[in-house]
Formats: sequence, C-alpha cells, structure tokens
Amino acid sequence: MKNGTEVATEVPTEGATEQRRQRTERPPSTLTGVPKYEFLSDKWIKAARKIRDEFSADAPPAPPLTMNLIVTEVPFNEPTMHAHVDSRSGTLDLDEGHLDQAEVTVSADYATVKSLLVDQDAAAAMSAFLNGKIRVQGDLGKLLALQAQAGTLEPDARTAAETIAERVKAITAD
Repeated sequence: MKNGTEVATEVPTEGATEQRRQRTERPPSTLTGVPKYEFLSDKWIKAARKIRDEFSADAPPAPPLTMNLIVTEVPFNEPTMHAHVDSRSGTLDLDEGHLDQAEVTVSADYATVKSLLVDQDAAAAMSAFLNGKIRVQGDLGKLLALQAQAGTLEPDARTAAETIAERVKAITAD
C-alpha cells in the first residue's frame, strides 16, 4: 500500500503485465488535467469507451445482458435520452438508441442514472428503486446478475473495475 492506495508489486513477465502495472501505480483520483464532459454527452460516451478499451484485457467479463435505458430530465439536447447497454460480447457497451429486443428496460431520471453509473452507489440505487425513481420492465434477474458479479470478482479484476470506475468518474463533469 502506498498513500492508502494499492500498488501492483508483481514482477512483469510480459508486456501486458508491465502495462497493467504501470496503469495501477498511480491512483486514478490523482489524475490532473483530465478533460471533463457532461454525463452521457457524445464526448463523455467516447471518453468512457476509450477508458473501457484501455482496460479491456484486465476488466472482468460482464454477464450477457441487453438493456434499453430511458433517461429523463436530461439537461442538454432532448429532455429524454434513449440508450442501451449490451454486454453479449463480454464487454459492457453503452450507446445511444434502443435495441430491438432488449431483455430489460430501465427508466430513471438523469441524476439517478448518473449516481448509478458514475458514483456506483449501491445504497442510492436500492433507495431509488424502492422509491420508484427507477422503473424496470422485463427480466430483473439479468440486472441482479450484473450486480451480483461485482461481489465475486478476483483481485485483479476488482482492481481493474475500480480503476475504470475512478477514471470514468474523473472525466465526468459535476
């Protein structure tokens, strides 16, 4: 541990291991000069994809899920945004537009979705669901499988997931 942050200490045996070590040496919260984008804007989605791609070799595979997302009270462009999540490839992909046959559809306001996807606040998610701020149609079990996976990650996968989450938070405007 260094300044309360876990630092990779393994001896690199291949180029990929060296890259992984270098990415995890500096805590993401100390990133400076990182451009910030409005959550769910085109630039934010592009930057989030770049982060995901950078860590794709280390990230845990996502359980297969197709989900449409309806985000209301969006503060830019149209007041309602239609997006989708597709993880059938093993990688969680967020993009605009709806899938024709999604297994589940989630509707929530912009602030709630930002809290879920950026802050990853499980208690806020449960509270929002119980208070009707998150509406789910379709296979709720698919969402629960995605949430359950987070608790069973191997240490390297957990570190990668946490680093991705911190980097996404760092690019998100307040």
